[in-house]
Amino acid sequence: MPAGEVRGAVVVLHGAEAGQRSYFLHEHLARLLAPEGVAGLRYDRRPSPGGDDVPLDTQAADALAALAHLRGIVPGVPTGLWGFSQGAWVAPLAAVAEPASVGFLVCVSGCGVSPAEQMRVGCARQLRKHGYSEADVAELTTVRLACERFLRSGEDQMVAQRMLQTAAARPWFEHAYLPRTLPQPGSWPDMDFDPGPALARLTCPVLAFYGETDEWMPIEESVAAWRAATEQGALIDLTVVRLPGADHLPTLGGQPDPAAISSRYSETLAGWVRSVCAASPPGLGRPG
Repeated sequence: MPAGEVRGAVVVLHGAEAGQRSYFLHEHLARLLAPEGVAGLRYDRRPSPGGDDVPLDTQAADALAALAHLRGIVPGVPTGLWGFSQGAWVAPLAAVAEPASVGFLVCVSGCGVSPAEQMRVGCARQLRKHGYSEADVAELTTVRLACERFLRSGEDQMVAQRMLQTAAARPWFEHAYLPRTLPQPGSWPDMDFDPGPALARLTCPVLAFYGETDEWMPIEESVAAWRAATEQGALIDLTVVRLPGADHLPTLGGQPDPAAISSRYSETLAGWVRSVCAASPPGLGRPG
């Protein structure tokens, strides 16, 4: 909570591996925005049976419940969502579900393609980063595509499992982010989630950050998805900011260290949220 007047409020949404409210980016956000008069609500993401990802629509419903709780604490001020990585898929889903509840979005490393495509791109880059050949990258991509087909349809299980077993013996397998045994079909329900339709329905102001050297997702395709939302959809207030020296995290060198957080990220975020809260109607986003 701010020490003085509350001018706005934000709910924090999690990355895939950042499900705790104590994650360093979440704590940094609280310290950054409270002096700007912006209250923040952080919470631990709900656990998921078996350790699988929590479905995106479930996370969006939780975000809206958190927003409703926050508005009960600080009523009458603009409220928004901040989402990192996976949370930047969730934030637009929540915003289009209840546009009157979400006055602004901050998306950090938000991917504009499906989770399956993002993992194909990211894992290929990991192999290249560690010195593996393009033939190794091609083999990894073939294995991932076979596993994806099985997860969608349940077909060709034996073929996909044999490919996994062969891949598991490769030196690059530690960077493949694949299991040694196929999970059940349908166990990755969001693998083909397309963020484009949600982006095109957004009506609130959006601030999107991207590290210039993000190794985990296709930056240009993601920025293009935001641009398409402004050209073909309802989104008219979009700010895209590139962060020199940052990777997937908004930190210099990609280090998970509060001391390495980009000053451009911090300064831009604080100023943008301050201005949006000052300009927004109290407690409401734009009508959808």
